[in-house]
Amino acid sequence: MSLLSSSPILADSKKLAKKKSFKQPLKSIVKSPLKWAGGKRKLIIDIEKLIPASSSRSRLIEPFVGGGSVFLNMQFANYFLVDSNPDLIALFTHIKNNHTQFLKVAERLFSIENNQASQYYELRREFNATPHSLRRSVLFLYLNRHGYNGLCRYNSKGIYNVPFGRYKKPYFPSTEIAYFAQRAVDAALVAGDFSLAFDAALPSDIIYCDPPYTPINETSSFTAYSGQGFLYRDQQRLVKCALNAQQKGITSIVSNHDLPVTRELYSKADKIISLNVARSISCKGQVRKPCAELIAIYKGC
Repeated sequence: MSLLSSSPILADSKKLAKKKSFKQPLKSIVKSPLKWAGGKRKLIIDIEKLIPASSSRSRLIEPFVGGGSVFLNMQFANYFLVDSNPDLIALFTHIKNNHTQFLKVAERLFSIENNQASQYYELRREFNATPHSLRRSVLFLYLNRHGYNGLCRYNSKGIYNVPFGRYKKPYFPSTEIAYFAQRAVDAALVAGDFSLAFDAALPSDIIYCDPPYTPINETSSFTAYSGQGFLYRDQQRLVKCALNAQQKGITSIVSNHDLPVTRELYSKADKIISLNVARSISCKGQVRKPCAELIAIYKGC
């Protein structure tokens, strides 16, 4: 029996899975409160086409929730959101529990005085040192909006080390935070390994996976956003989870770069779809070209 079977987290997720809710259809693509490298906002329409028609009565599970763009733009009865980055989940939890307080505290950091390198690095040092959960979360939002190119990166010791971004006037996402809080009422949030999401899955669920991508080359890997790299053996472990879920009647959808190595990795998927998506990870604008991505689909039996 899974260690998660008696967990309050799993109990909460199963309770949410049975809960009925109704939401008005979205009229446009909703943005995340965070800048997030590799976010799926540009692929929402493509991903939505792959979701079974009955999904509005089901639960969406995301083992790698990231910035939350898929969650924010998909219409499900409820959601089970997991990420290995505890700072990300803590931020989302504070927004869910009391977004009014969070907004009030966080907005103070978005000032002219704080939009300079010296103050950014001072606040980054505070973030890495503070044990206070709310303070760390508002600093996480500040660093995300003021740091370079929406990156979220830690060194091997778990120290956040993204450099100053030098933006003229960083945007304070008050509207996005309020909307996230509204949607998160129907979501369970968990910090941990992606396997926890698969352990919690029920036959009526849909699983969407957006793992750290297999690098295109040796210099393009940005997988250490939770303090630990996401290695090829982790990619293999994810595929094993998807195949096991498939045998239980659960459909899993996985995104990644479209490369020979990933084509081989997902060779047992029922279907692979290739897409071209513009990415802007590179600091050189002239090399920010569309790159091929794929979506692998493991249909529940």
